[in-house]
Amino acid sequence: MTRKARTPQVAPVPAAREASTVSSHPTLPLLSRLEVRHLATIRDLSLELRPGFSAFTGETGAGKSIIVDALGLLLGTRANADLIRTGEESLLVSGFWEEGGDEFSASRRVTAGGRGTARLDGEPVSVRELGEWSGQRLTIHWQHSAVTLLSPARQRALLDRQVPGEAAAYAGAYRAWTEARARLEALRAGERERARQLDLLAFQVREITEVSPQPGEEEPLTAELTRLSNLETIAQGAAGALELLSEGETTAAGLIAEAVKALNAGAKYDEASGQLQHDLREALDAVQAVVGELRGVAEDSAPDPEELARVEGRLSALGKLRAKYGPTLEDVLAFHAEAETDLNRLTRDEQDAGSLEAEVERLHAQAVREGEALDRARREVAGPLAARLVAVIRELGMPHARLEFRLSPLAAPGPSGLSDVALAFTANPGEDLGPLADVASGGELSRVMLAISTVLGADTPTVVFDEVDAGIGGAAALAVAGQLAGLAGGRQVLVVTHLAQIAARADHHYKVEKRVENGRTVSHVRLLTKDERLEEIARMLSGNTSEVALSHAHELLSHG
Repeated sequence: MTRKARTPQVAPVPAAREASTVSSHPTLPLLSRLEVRHLATIRDLSLELRPGFSAFTGETGAGKSIIVDALGLLLGTRANADLIRTGEESLLVSGFWEEGGDEFSASRRVTAGGRGTARLDGEPVSVRELGEWSGQRLTIHWQHSAVTLLSPARQRALLDRQVPGEAAAYAGAYRAWTEARARLEALRAGERERARQLDLLAFQVREITEVSPQPGEEEPLTAELTRLSNLETIAQGAAGALELLSEGETTAAGLIAEAVKALNAGAKYDEASGQLQHDLREALDAVQAVVGELRGVAEDSAPDPEELARVEGRLSALGKLRAKYGPTLEDVLAFHAEAETDLNRLTRDEQDAGSLEAEVERLHAQAVREGEALDRARREVAGPLAARLVAVIRELGMPHARLEFRLSPLAAPGPSGLSDVALAFTANPGEDLGPLADVASGGELSRVMLAISTVLGADTPTVVFDEVDAGIGGAAALAVAGQLAGLAGGRQVLVVTHLAQIAARADHHYKVEKRVENGRTVSHVRLLTKDERLEEIARMLSGNTSEVALSHAHELLSHG
Protein backbone atom coordinates (compact mmCIF):
# COMPACT_ATOMS: atom_id res chain seq x y z
CA MET A 1 0.00 0.00 0.00
CA THR A 2 1.21 3.48 -0.84
CA ARG A 3 1.17 5.68 2.25
CA LYS A 4 0.48 9.37 1.85
CA ALA A 5 1.76 10.10 5.32
CA ARG A 6 4.04 8.31 7.75
CA THR A 7 1.94 6.52 10.33
CA PRO A 8 2.83 4.28 13.28
CA GLN A 9 2.40 0.56 12.82
CA VAL A 10 -0.18 -1.17 14.97
CA ALA A 11 -0.20 -4.80 16.06
CA PRO A 12 -3.07 -6.77 14.48
CA VAL A 13 -6.16 -7.22 16.60
CA PRO A 14 -7.78 -10.62 17.20
CA ALA A 15 -10.12 -11.84 14.50
CA ALA A 16 -13.87 -11.57 14.99
CA ARG A 17 -16.77 -13.33 13.33
CA GLU A 18 -16.57 -12.51 9.64
CA ALA A 19 -19.70 -11.03 8.13
CA SER A 20 -21.40 -12.88 5.36
CA THR A 21 -23.36 -9.77 4.44
CA VAL A 22 -20.51 -7.26 4.25
CA SER A 23 -20.04 -6.07 0.70
CA SER A 24 -16.62 -5.22 -0.63
CA HIS A 25 -16.38 -1.65 -1.84
CA PRO A 26 -12.78 -1.05 -2.93
CA THR A 27 -13.63 2.39 -4.31
CA LEU A 28 -15.16 3.66 -1.06
CA PRO A 29 -12.90 5.29 1.54
CA LEU A 30 -12.59 3.03 4.58
CA LEU A 31 -11.87 4.36 8.05
CA SER A 32 -9.22 1.80 8.85
CA ARG A 33 -7.70 3.12 12.07
CA LEU A 34 -8.43 5.58 14.85
CA GLU A 35 -5.74 6.81 17.21
CA VAL A 36 -6.60 8.79 20.35
CA ARG A 37 -4.21 10.33 22.86
CA HIS A 38 -5.23 11.89 26.19
CA LEU A 39 -8.95 12.26 25.49
CA ALA A 40 -11.01 12.07 28.70
CA THR A 41 -10.25 8.67 30.25
CA ILE A 42 -8.38 7.43 27.18
CA ARG A 43 -4.63 7.57 27.68
CA ASP A 44 -3.36 5.98 24.48
CA LEU A 45 -5.60 4.14 22.02
CA SER A 46 -4.85 2.68 18.59
CA LEU A 47 -7.95 1.02 17.20
CA GLU A 48 -8.12 -0.99 13.98
CA LEU A 49 -11.51 -0.71 12.27
CA ARG A 50 -13.06 -2.99 9.65
CA PRO A 51 -15.70 -2.84 6.93
CA GLY A 52 -19.30 -3.72 7.68
CA PHE A 53 -21.18 -3.42 10.97
CA SER A 54 -19.16 -2.78 14.15
CA ALA A 55 -20.78 -2.55 17.59
CA PHE A 56 -19.25 -0.83 20.63
CA THR A 57 -20.56 -1.96 24.01
CA GLY A 58 -19.55 -1.69 27.64
CA GLU A 59 -20.79 -1.05 31.14
CA THR A 60 -22.65 2.17 31.84
CA GLY A 61 -20.06 4.88 32.39
CA ALA A 62 -17.29 2.95 30.63
CA GLY A 63 -16.93 5.76 28.10
CA LYS A 64 -18.45 4.21 24.98
CA SER A 65 -19.34 7.60 23.53
CA ILE A 66 -15.74 8.81 23.81
CA ILE A 67 -15.11 7.10 20.46
CA VAL A 68 -17.92 9.17 18.95
CA ASP A 69 -16.54 12.33 20.57
CA ALA A 70 -13.13 11.59 19.06
CA LEU A 71 -14.58 11.18 15.57
CA GLY A 72 -16.62 14.33 16.10
CA LEU A 73 -13.41 16.32 16.59
CA LEU A 74 -12.30 15.19 13.12
CA LEU A 75 -15.58 16.58 11.76
CA GLY A 76 -14.72 19.98 13.21
CA THR A 77 -17.05 19.95 16.22
CA ARG A 78 -16.29 22.53 18.87
CA ALA A 79 -13.41 21.47 21.10
CA ASN A 80 -13.68 21.77 24.86
CA ALA A 81 -10.52 21.82 26.92
CA ASP A 82 -12.41 19.71 29.50
CA LEU A 83 -12.00 16.77 27.10
CA ILE A 84 -8.25 16.74 27.74
CA ARG A 85 -7.16 14.04 30.18
CA THR A 86 -6.33 15.48 33.60
CA GLY A 87 -2.67 16.39 33.90
CA GLU A 88 -2.01 16.52 30.15
CA GLU A 89 -1.32 19.59 28.03
CA SER A 90 -3.23 18.48 24.93
CA LEU A 91 -5.25 15.73 23.27
CA LEU A 92 -4.73 14.31 19.79
CA VAL A 93 -7.15 12.42 17.55
CA SER A 94 -6.00 10.91 14.24
CA GLY A 95 -8.05 9.03 11.67
CA PHE A 96 -6.65 6.99 8.80
CA TRP A 97 -8.59 6.22 5.62
CA GLU A 98 -7.77 3.69 2.91
CA GLU A 99 -8.74 4.94 -0.54
CA GLY A 100 -7.80 3.21 -3.76
CA GLY A 101 -4.69 1.58 -2.30
CA ASP A 102 -3.47 4.78 -0.64
CA GLU A 103 -3.69 5.85 2.97
CA PHE A 104 -4.82 9.34 3.95
CA SER A 105 -4.82 10.84 7.41
CA ALA A 106 -6.70 13.54 9.29
CA SER A 107 -5.78 14.74 12.76
CA ARG A 108 -6.72 17.35 15.30
CA ARG A 109 -4.87 18.49 18.39
CA VAL A 110 -6.57 20.47 21.17
CA THR A 111 -4.49 22.20 23.85
CA ALA A 112 -5.40 23.07 27.43
CA GLY A 113 -5.21 26.74 26.51
CA GLY A 114 -8.05 26.31 24.05
CA ARG A 115 -5.88 26.48 20.95
CA GLY A 116 -5.24 23.64 18.57
CA THR A 117 -4.14 22.50 15.14
CA ALA A 118 -5.70 20.50 12.33
CA ARG A 119 -3.81 18.54 9.69
CA LEU A 120 -4.54 16.58 6.53
CA ASP A 121 -1.77 14.16 5.57
CA GLY A 122 0.48 16.07 7.94
CA GLU A 123 -0.14 19.45 6.32
CA PRO A 124 -1.69 22.22 8.47
CA VAL A 125 -5.26 23.17 7.53
CA SER A 126 -8.09 25.08 9.16
CA VAL A 127 -10.61 23.24 11.34
CA ARG A 128 -13.24 24.08 8.72
CA GLU A 129 -11.19 22.44 5.96
CA LEU A 130 -10.62 19.40 8.19
CA GLY A 131 -14.36 19.12 8.83
CA GLU A 132 -15.21 19.44 5.13
CA TRP A 133 -12.72 16.74 4.18
CA SER A 134 -13.81 14.34 6.92
CA GLY A 135 -17.48 15.18 6.31
CA GLN A 136 -17.23 13.67 2.83
CA ARG A 137 -16.19 10.37 4.40
CA LEU A 138 -17.89 10.25 7.77
CA THR A 139 -21.33 11.02 9.22
CA ILE A 140 -22.26 10.88 12.90
CA HIS A 141 -25.84 10.53 14.12
CA TRP A 142 -25.68 11.19 17.85
CA GLN A 143 -28.60 11.09 20.14
CA HIS A 144 -28.13 14.56 21.55
CA SER A 145 -27.52 16.33 18.25
CA ALA A 146 -29.14 15.19 15.00
CA VAL A 147 -28.18 18.61 13.68
CA THR A 148 -28.15 17.80 10.01
CA LEU A 149 -31.67 16.41 10.04
CA LEU A 150 -33.00 19.47 11.87
CA SER A 151 -31.70 21.76 9.14
CA PRO A 152 -34.43 22.93 6.71
CA ALA A 153 -31.90 22.64 3.90
CA ARG A 154 -31.24 19.01 4.84
CA GLN A 155 -34.94 18.18 4.96
CA ARG A 156 -35.48 19.79 1.58
CA ALA A 157 -32.48 17.95 0.15
CA LEU A 158 -34.01 14.59 1.16
CA LEU A 159 -36.95 15.31 -1.11
CA ASP A 160 -34.97 16.91 -3.91
CA ARG A 161 -32.72 13.87 -4.14
CA GLN A 162 -35.77 12.19 -5.67
CA VAL A 163 -36.22 14.87 -8.34
CA PRO A 164 -32.66 15.87 -9.30
CA GLY A 165 -33.56 16.95 -12.84
CA GLU A 166 -36.28 19.37 -11.79
CA ALA A 167 -34.16 20.70 -8.90
CA ALA A 168 -31.22 21.36 -11.23
CA ALA A 169 -33.43 23.00 -13.85
CA TYR A 170 -34.89 25.36 -11.27
CA ALA A 171 -31.48 26.18 -9.82
CA GLY A 172 -30.22 27.18 -13.25
CA ALA A 173 -33.30 29.30 -14.03
CA TYR A 174 -33.18 31.00 -10.64
CA ARG A 175 -29.48 31.78 -11.01
CA ALA A 176 -30.00 33.30 -14.49
CA TRP A 177 -32.89 35.44 -13.24
CA THR A 178 -31.13 36.72 -10.13
CA GLU A 179 -27.95 37.55 -12.04
CA ALA A 180 -29.90 39.53 -14.64
CA ARG A 181 -31.96 41.23 -11.92
CA ALA A 182 -28.83 42.22 -10.01
CA ARG A 183 -27.34 43.69 -13.17
CA LEU A 184 -30.51 45.69 -13.87
CA GLU A 185 -30.68 46.95 -10.29
CA ALA A 186 -27.05 48.01 -10.51
CA LEU A 187 -27.81 49.89 -13.71
CA ARG A 188 -30.79 51.67 -12.20
CA ALA A 189 -29.10 52.49 -8.93
CA GLY A 190 -25.91 53.73 -10.51
CA GLU A 191 -26.97 55.82 -13.48
CA ARG A 192 -25.30 58.98 -12.17
CA GLU A 193 -22.21 57.07 -11.08
CA ARG A 194 -22.10 55.25 -14.40
CA ALA A 195 -22.22 58.55 -16.28
CA ARG A 196 -19.37 59.85 -14.13
CA GLN A 197 -17.36 56.68 -14.77
CA LEU A 198 -18.08 56.87 -18.50
CA ASP A 199 -16.73 60.42 -18.68
CA LEU A 200 -13.67 59.56 -16.63
CA LEU A 201 -12.88 56.37 -18.55
CA ALA A 202 -13.38 58.08 -21.90
CA PHE A 203 -10.97 60.85 -20.87
CA GLN A 204 -8.38 58.37 -19.59
CA VAL A 205 -8.54 56.21 -22.72
CA ARG A 206 -8.35 59.28 -24.98
CA GLU A 207 -5.45 60.77 -23.02
CA ILE A 208 -3.35 57.62 -23.31
CA THR A 209 -4.38 56.95 -26.91
CA GLU A 210 -3.33 60.45 -28.01
CA VAL A 211 0.18 59.94 -26.63
CA SER A 212 0.31 56.32 -27.82
CA PRO A 213 3.27 55.31 -25.62
CA GLN A 214 5.53 52.49 -26.72
CA PRO A 215 7.28 50.17 -24.26
CA GLY A 216 10.98 51.09 -23.85
CA GLU A 217 10.91 54.37 -25.77
CA GLU A 218 11.91 56.57 -22.87
CA GLU A 219 15.51 55.35 -22.64
CA PRO A 220 16.59 56.33 -26.19
CA LEU A 221 14.66 59.61 -25.91
CA THR A 222 16.48 60.45 -22.69
CA ALA A 223 19.82 59.71 -24.35
CA GLU A 224 18.93 61.95 -27.30
CA LEU A 225 17.91 64.79 -25.01
CA THR A 226 21.24 64.50 -23.19
CA ARG A 227 23.10 64.72 -26.52
CA LEU A 228 21.14 67.72 -27.77
CA SER A 229 21.62 69.55 -24.47
CA ASN A 230 25.43 69.14 -24.69
CA LEU A 231 26.09 69.84 -28.39
CA GLU A 232 28.44 72.77 -27.68
CA THR A 233 30.66 70.61 -25.49
CA ILE A 234 30.54 67.84 -28.08
CA ALA A 235 31.50 70.28 -30.89
CA GLN A 236 34.39 71.71 -28.88
CA GLY A 237 35.75 68.23 -28.33
CA ALA A 238 35.47 67.43 -32.02
CA ALA A 239 37.26 70.70 -32.98
CA GLY A 240 40.11 69.88 -30.63
CA ALA A 241 40.44 66.43 -32.15
CA LEU A 242 40.44 67.98 -35.67
CA GLU A 243 43.23 70.32 -34.63
CA LEU A 244 45.36 67.38 -33.57
CA LEU A 245 44.55 65.16 -36.50
CA SER A 246 44.59 67.48 -39.53
CA GLU A 247 44.36 71.22 -38.94
CA GLY A 248 47.27 72.14 -36.64
CA GLU A 249 50.86 72.97 -37.52
CA THR A 250 51.87 69.42 -36.73
CA THR A 251 49.10 66.88 -37.28
CA ALA A 252 48.67 63.18 -36.90
CA ALA A 253 47.65 62.87 -40.56
CA GLY A 254 50.76 64.78 -41.68
CA LEU A 255 53.10 62.68 -39.56
CA ILE A 256 51.61 59.44 -40.84
CA ALA A 257 52.00 60.73 -44.47
CA GLU A 258 55.69 61.53 -43.78
CA ALA A 259 56.15 58.04 -42.31
CA VAL A 260 54.71 56.51 -45.50
CA LYS A 261 57.22 58.45 -47.61
CA ALA A 262 60.09 57.46 -45.32
CA LEU A 263 59.42 53.80 -46.01
CA ASN A 264 59.44 54.16 -49.83
CA ALA A 265 63.11 53.26 -50.27
CA GLY A 266 63.16 50.34 -47.84
CA ALA A 267 59.89 48.88 -49.13
CA LYS A 268 61.52 48.19 -52.50
CA TYR A 269 63.93 45.72 -50.90
CA ASP A 270 62.11 44.47 -47.76
CA GLU A 271 58.71 42.77 -47.80
CA ALA A 272 58.09 43.54 -44.08
CA SER A 273 58.77 47.22 -44.68
CA GLY A 274 56.35 47.12 -47.60
CA GLN A 275 53.65 45.61 -45.40
CA LEU A 276 54.21 48.23 -42.71
CA GLN A 277 53.98 50.95 -45.35
CA HIS A 278 50.66 49.44 -46.47
CA ASP A 279 49.35 49.42 -42.89
CA LEU A 280 50.30 53.06 -42.44
CA ARG A 281 48.44 54.00 -45.63
CA GLU A 282 45.31 52.29 -44.24
CA ALA A 283 45.76 54.10 -40.94
CA LEU A 284 46.01 57.40 -42.84
CA ASP A 285 42.79 56.60 -44.73
CA ALA A 286 41.06 55.82 -41.41
CA VAL A 287 42.29 59.08 -39.84
CA GLN A 288 41.08 61.05 -42.85
CA ALA A 289 37.67 59.36 -42.61
CA VAL A 290 37.42 60.24 -38.91
CA VAL A 291 38.48 63.80 -39.75
CA GLY A 292 35.53 64.09 -42.11
CA GLU A 293 33.06 62.95 -39.46
CA LEU A 294 34.67 65.14 -36.78
CA ARG A 295 34.32 68.18 -39.02
CA GLY A 296 30.56 67.56 -39.18
CA VAL A 297 30.35 67.16 -35.41
CA ALA A 298 32.47 70.28 -34.82
CA GLU A 299 30.26 72.35 -37.12
CA ASP A 300 27.02 71.15 -35.32
CA SER A 301 27.52 73.24 -32.19
CA ALA A 302 23.91 74.30 -31.59
CA PRO A 303 20.81 71.99 -31.32
CA ASP A 304 17.85 72.23 -33.68
CA PRO A 305 15.23 74.02 -31.56
CA GLU A 306 12.38 72.03 -33.11
CA GLU A 307 14.08 68.68 -32.49
CA LEU A 308 14.95 69.64 -28.91
CA ALA A 309 11.36 70.72 -28.29
CA ARG A 310 10.03 67.51 -29.82
CA VAL A 311 12.17 65.27 -27.60
CA GLU A 312 11.46 67.31 -24.48
CA GLY A 313 7.73 67.35 -25.24
CA ARG A 314 7.59 63.62 -25.83
CA LEU A 315 9.40 62.83 -22.59
CA SER A 316 7.16 65.24 -20.71
CA ALA A 317 4.00 63.60 -22.10
CA LEU A 318 5.27 60.15 -21.21
CA GLY A 319 6.22 61.34 -17.71
CA LYS A 320 2.73 62.70 -17.11
CA LEU A 321 1.19 59.37 -18.12
CA ARG A 322 3.52 57.48 -15.81
CA ALA A 323 2.72 59.83 -12.93
CA LYS A 324 -1.02 59.22 -13.38
CA TYR A 325 -1.19 55.61 -14.54
CA GLY A 326 2.35 54.20 -13.96
CA PRO A 327 4.87 53.86 -12.56
CA THR A 328 6.14 52.29 -15.83
CA LEU A 329 4.96 52.63 -19.41
CA GLU A 330 4.00 48.95 -19.28
CA ASP A 331 1.68 49.82 -16.39
CA VAL A 332 0.26 52.70 -18.41
CA LEU A 333 -0.54 50.37 -21.31
CA ALA A 334 -2.10 47.81 -18.95
CA PHE A 335 -4.27 50.53 -17.42
CA HIS A 336 -5.28 51.62 -20.91
CA ALA A 337 -6.40 48.11 -21.84
CA GLU A 338 -8.41 47.70 -18.63
CA ALA A 339 -10.00 51.13 -18.99
CA GLU A 340 -11.02 50.33 -22.56
CA THR A 341 -12.65 47.10 -21.36
CA ASP A 342 -14.54 48.91 -18.59
CA LEU A 343 -15.57 51.67 -20.97
CA ASN A 344 -16.94 49.15 -23.46
CA ARG A 345 -18.82 47.31 -20.70
CA LEU A 346 -20.41 50.45 -19.30
CA THR A 347 -21.30 51.64 -22.76
CA ARG A 348 -22.86 48.29 -23.52
CA ASP A 349 -24.74 48.29 -20.21
CA GLU A 350 -26.14 51.73 -21.01
CA GLN A 351 -27.27 50.52 -24.40
CA ASP A 352 -28.65 47.29 -22.95
CA ALA A 353 -30.56 48.85 -20.04
CA GLY A 354 -33.76 49.06 -22.03
CA SER A 355 -33.69 45.47 -23.27
CA LEU A 356 -32.42 44.08 -19.93
CA GLU A 357 -35.69 44.89 -18.15
CA ALA A 358 -37.61 42.72 -20.61
CA GLU A 359 -34.98 39.99 -20.20
CA VAL A 360 -35.40 40.06 -16.42
CA GLU A 361 -39.15 39.64 -16.79
CA ARG A 362 -38.64 36.73 -19.18
CA LEU A 363 -36.17 35.00 -16.87
CA HIS A 364 -38.47 35.54 -13.88
CA ALA A 365 -41.30 33.84 -15.74
CA GLN A 366 -38.95 30.99 -16.65
CA ALA A 367 -37.90 30.59 -13.00
CA VAL A 368 -41.54 30.49 -11.93
CA ARG A 369 -42.33 27.81 -14.52
CA GLU A 370 -39.38 25.71 -13.41
CA GLY A 371 -40.35 26.27 -9.76
CA GLU A 372 -43.89 25.11 -10.41
CA ALA A 373 -42.55 22.03 -12.17
CA LEU A 374 -40.27 21.37 -9.19
CA ASP A 375 -43.16 21.68 -6.73
CA ARG A 376 -45.28 19.29 -8.80
CA ALA A 377 -42.44 16.79 -8.86
CA ARG A 378 -41.90 17.20 -5.12
CA ARG A 379 -45.56 16.55 -4.37
CA GLU A 380 -45.55 13.46 -6.58
CA VAL A 381 -42.66 11.86 -4.69
CA ALA A 382 -43.35 13.26 -1.21
CA GLY A 383 -46.18 10.88 -0.35
CA PRO A 384 -44.51 7.65 -1.48
CA LEU A 385 -41.19 8.65 0.11
CA ALA A 386 -42.84 9.51 3.42
CA ALA A 387 -44.71 6.18 3.31
CA ARG A 388 -41.46 4.27 2.81
CA LEU A 389 -39.83 6.13 5.68
CA VAL A 390 -42.80 5.62 8.00
CA ALA A 391 -42.84 1.91 7.27
CA VAL A 392 -39.26 1.63 8.49
CA ILE A 393 -39.73 4.04 11.41
CA ARG A 394 -42.65 2.01 12.70
CA GLU A 395 -40.53 -1.11 12.66
CA LEU A 396 -37.98 0.72 14.80
CA GLY A 397 -40.15 0.87 17.90
CA MET A 398 -42.51 3.70 16.95
CA PRO A 399 -45.62 1.82 15.74
CA HIS A 400 -47.81 4.94 15.69
CA ALA A 401 -45.33 7.25 14.00
CA ARG A 402 -46.47 9.50 11.17
CA LEU A 403 -44.32 11.67 8.93
CA GLU A 404 -44.93 13.86 5.94
CA PHE A 405 -43.17 16.43 3.80
CA ARG A 406 -44.93 19.79 3.88
CA LEU A 407 -44.54 22.43 1.18
CA SER A 408 -45.21 26.05 2.19
CA PRO A 409 -45.41 28.61 -0.65
CA LEU A 410 -42.94 31.49 -0.55
CA ALA A 411 -43.82 35.09 -1.33
CA ALA A 412 -41.23 35.11 -4.14
CA PRO A 413 -38.99 32.55 -5.81
CA GLY A 414 -36.17 31.53 -3.46
CA PRO A 415 -32.81 29.87 -4.05
CA SER A 416 -34.34 26.40 -3.65
CA GLY A 417 -37.78 26.82 -5.16
CA LEU A 418 -41.18 28.42 -4.81
CA SER A 419 -41.84 26.64 -1.51
CA ASP A 420 -40.21 25.81 1.76
CA VAL A 421 -39.95 22.08 2.50
CA ALA A 422 -40.14 20.76 6.04
CA LEU A 423 -40.59 17.40 7.73
CA ALA A 424 -43.59 17.11 10.04
CA PHE A 425 -43.58 14.23 12.51
CA THR A 426 -45.27 12.63 15.46
CA ALA A 427 -44.50 9.40 17.27
CA ASN A 428 -47.66 9.36 19.38
CA PRO A 429 -51.21 8.38 18.43
CA GLY A 430 -53.76 11.16 18.49
CA GLU A 431 -51.14 13.92 18.34
CA ASP A 432 -50.91 16.44 15.54
CA LEU A 433 -47.88 16.40 13.35
CA GLY A 434 -45.39 19.12 14.18
CA PRO A 435 -41.96 20.29 13.01
CA LEU A 436 -39.49 17.45 13.46
CA ALA A 437 -37.11 19.68 15.40
CA ASP A 438 -39.82 20.53 17.93
CA VAL A 439 -41.53 17.20 18.57
CA ALA A 440 -38.90 14.45 18.20
CA SER A 441 -36.71 13.31 21.08
CA GLY A 442 -33.04 12.52 20.61
CA GLY A 443 -33.69 8.78 20.38
CA GLU A 444 -36.54 9.32 17.92
CA LEU A 445 -34.35 11.55 15.78
CA SER A 446 -31.66 8.89 15.70
CA ARG A 447 -34.14 6.30 14.50
CA VAL A 448 -35.57 8.65 11.89
CA MET A 449 -32.01 9.17 10.66
CA LEU A 450 -31.54 5.40 10.54
CA ALA A 451 -34.71 5.05 8.50
CA ILE A 452 -33.55 7.78 6.09
CA SER A 453 -30.13 6.18 5.75
CA THR A 454 -31.75 2.80 5.09
CA VAL A 455 -34.33 4.03 2.58
CA LEU A 456 -32.23 6.63 0.75
CA GLY A 457 -28.74 5.36 1.43
CA ALA A 458 -26.14 6.99 3.65
CA ASP A 459 -24.45 10.18 2.48
CA THR A 460 -20.95 9.00 3.40
CA PRO A 461 -19.03 5.70 3.29
CA THR A 462 -18.79 5.58 7.11
CA VAL A 463 -21.85 6.16 9.31
CA VAL A 464 -21.77 6.35 13.11
CA PHE A 465 -24.83 5.94 15.36
CA ASP A 466 -24.62 6.88 19.02
CA GLU A 467 -27.33 5.34 21.22
CA VAL A 468 -29.71 4.81 18.28
CA ASP A 469 -31.43 2.22 20.49
CA ALA A 470 -32.41 4.63 23.25
CA GLY A 471 -35.80 3.79 24.74
CA ILE A 472 -36.49 0.63 22.74
CA GLY A 473 -36.34 -3.11 23.28
CA GLY A 474 -37.87 -6.39 22.20
CA ALA A 475 -39.07 -6.56 18.61
CA ALA A 476 -38.14 -2.94 17.98
CA ALA A 477 -34.54 -3.67 19.00
CA LEU A 478 -34.42 -6.56 16.57
CA ALA A 479 -35.83 -4.32 13.85
CA VAL A 480 -33.19 -1.64 14.52
CA ALA A 481 -30.51 -4.31 14.42
CA GLY A 482 -31.82 -5.56 11.10
CA GLN A 483 -31.85 -2.06 9.63
CA LEU A 484 -28.29 -1.40 10.78
CA ALA A 485 -27.11 -4.71 9.36
CA GLY A 486 -28.79 -3.93 6.07
CA LEU A 487 -27.19 -0.50 5.92
CA ALA A 488 -23.80 -2.07 6.61
CA GLY A 489 -24.13 -4.14 3.47
CA GLY A 490 -23.06 -1.08 1.52
CA ARG A 491 -21.36 1.09 4.15
CA GLN A 492 -19.07 0.95 7.14
CA VAL A 493 -21.40 1.29 10.13
CA LEU A 494 -20.21 1.97 13.68
CA VAL A 495 -22.81 1.76 16.46
CA VAL A 496 -22.54 2.54 20.17
CA THR A 497 -25.24 0.41 21.78
CA HIS A 498 -26.46 -1.02 25.08
CA LEU A 499 -28.75 -3.61 23.47
CA ALA A 500 -27.64 -7.20 23.04
CA GLN A 501 -29.98 -7.64 20.06
CA ILE A 502 -28.07 -4.97 18.12
CA ALA A 503 -24.60 -6.05 19.23
CA ALA A 504 -25.40 -9.64 18.19
CA ARG A 505 -26.06 -8.57 14.59
CA ALA A 506 -22.69 -6.81 14.27
CA ASP A 507 -19.91 -8.23 12.13
CA HIS A 508 -17.32 -6.98 14.64
CA HIS A 509 -17.81 -6.44 18.36
CA TYR A 510 -15.66 -4.01 20.35
CA LYS A 511 -15.81 -3.62 24.12
CA VAL A 512 -15.09 -0.40 26.00
CA GLU A 513 -13.74 -1.01 29.48
CA LYS A 514 -12.53 1.13 32.37
CA ARG A 515 -9.64 0.06 34.56
CA VAL A 516 -7.72 1.67 37.39
CA GLU A 517 -4.02 1.79 36.57
CA ASN A 518 -1.54 3.42 38.93
CA GLY A 519 -4.39 5.13 40.69
CA ARG A 520 -5.87 6.60 37.47
CA THR A 521 -8.95 5.57 35.52
CA VAL A 522 -8.11 4.45 31.99
CA SER A 523 -10.52 3.43 29.22
CA HIS A 524 -9.54 0.68 26.78
CA VAL A 525 -11.25 -0.52 23.60
CA ARG A 526 -10.60 -3.94 22.19
CA LEU A 527 -12.03 -6.27 19.56
CA LEU A 528 -13.61 -9.30 21.23
CA THR A 529 -12.85 -12.87 20.40
CA LYS A 530 -15.69 -15.31 19.78
CA ASP A 531 -15.77 -16.51 23.39
CA GLU A 532 -15.41 -13.00 24.81
CA ARG A 533 -18.23 -11.83 22.63
CA LEU A 534 -20.52 -14.59 23.90
CA GLU A 535 -19.83 -13.51 27.46
CA GLU A 536 -20.41 -9.83 26.66
CA ILE A 537 -23.76 -10.56 25.01
CA ALA A 538 -24.74 -12.64 28.06
CA ARG A 539 -23.79 -9.77 30.37
CA MET A 540 -25.84 -7.34 28.29
CA LEU A 541 -28.84 -9.68 28.45
CA SER A 542 -28.77 -10.66 32.11
CA GLY A 543 -26.04 -8.77 33.87
CA ASN A 544 -24.10 -12.01 34.44
CA THR A 545 -22.55 -14.95 32.58
CA SER A 546 -24.65 -17.78 34.00
CA GLU A 547 -25.34 -20.86 31.93
CA VAL A 548 -28.83 -19.55 31.16
CA ALA A 549 -27.47 -16.17 30.08
CA LEU A 550 -24.76 -17.79 27.95
CA SER A 551 -27.33 -20.06 26.33
CA HIS A 552 -29.56 -17.12 25.54
CA ALA A 553 -26.58 -15.18 24.16
CA HIS A 554 -25.56 -18.14 22.00
CA GLU A 555 -29.07 -18.35 20.60
CA LEU A 556 -29.12 -14.64 19.85
CA LEU A 557 -25.76 -14.79 18.09
CA SER A 558 -26.80 -17.82 16.10
CA HIS A 559 -29.90 -16.09 14.79
CA GLY A 560 -27.98 -12.84 14.18
